[in-house]
Amino acid sequence: MATIRQLRRRIQSVKNTAKITNALQLVAASKMRRAQDRALQARPYAEKLRTVIAGLAAATVDPEKPAHPLLVTREVKNIALLHITPDRGLCGGLNSNLNRSAGTFVATQREPVEVIAVGKKGRDFFIRARVNVIAEFTDLGDYPGQAQVAPIARLVIDDYLAGLFDRVYVSYPEFVSTATQRPVIRQLLPIEPPRMEEDEAGASTFAQDFIFEPSPDRVLAQLLPRYVEMQIYEAVLQNAASFQSAQMVAMKNATDNANEITRDLTLTYNKARQEQITKELLDIVGGAAALEG
Repeated sequence: MATIRQLRRRIQSVKNTAKITNALQLVAASKMRRAQDRALQARPYAEKLRTVIAGLAAATVDPEKPAHPLLVTREVKNIALLHITPDRGLCGGLNSNLNRSAGTFVATQREPVEVIAVGKKGRDFFIRARVNVIAEFTDLGDYPGQAQVAPIARLVIDDYLAGLFDRVYVSYPEFVSTATQRPVIRQLLPIEPPRMEEDEAGASTFAQDFIFEPSPDRVLAQLLPRYVEMQIYEAVLQNAASFQSAQMVAMKNATDNANEITRDLTLTYNKARQEQITKELLDIVGGAAALEG
C-alpha cells in the first residue's frame, strides 16, 4: 500500500494534470465554435458550385469535341492520395481513425499510391509506414484560408495534367457533430460532375435558365480548377472543425477522469491517515498503560 506521502504527491500530480486538460478544453471550446461556423458557411457555396458544374457539364456534352482534361478518365497506373489530418494530437481517436482509414485504402490498391500530406500526423504516419510522401503542407493554423489552400490545389492539378497521376483521392475527417467526426475518402480527379436534377420530362432546364459568355465550354474550363480548389478548401475546413471538436471532447473526458481519480485517491489518503492516527493513539495508550503497570 502506498504511503501517505506518496498518496499526497499523487493527488497533487493528478490535480495539476486536471488543470492542464481543463485549460485545453476551454481553449478548444473557444476555437471550436468559429471553426464549425467556417466549415458550415462554406457548404452553401460548395453546393451551389456543384450545381453549376453539373449544369455546365450537361450543357457542354458534345461527342465531337474533346472533353476538358480534368474530366477525362484514363487508364489508372498511378494514384495520389491527398491526406488531410491535424497537426497536433490530444484529440482522442481522430488521428488514429484517419490514418487507419487512409492506410487501409493504400494497402488495398493494386496500383502504386503516393501521398500528399496536409498535416503533421498524416505525414508522420505514412513516413513510418514507408509510403512515398511526395509533398507536405503543415502549420495551416486553426483558421486556414483559401490562400493557404491554393498551392495545394495547384500542385494536385498540375501533377494530374502532367500525367504523374491518373487518379487523385482526398482523405479527410467529415464534421458531423461535436461528438462525431467520420473519416471520408472520395475521388477528387478526374472530376465526376454531380448529377443534374431533371424535370418531369427528364430534361435538364439549367442551360435554359442562364446565358453564358463567352460560351459554356470556356466557363466550365475556368470553373473546374476552382471546383477542385473549393473541394480541398472545404475538406481543410472540415478537418479544422473536427480537430477542435474532438480535442474539446477528449480534454473534457480527461478532466472528468482526473477529477474522479482525485476523489478516489483522496478517499484512500483519508483512510490511510485515519489508520495512522489510530495506530499512534494505540501506541500512546499502550505506553501509558505500561507505565502505570
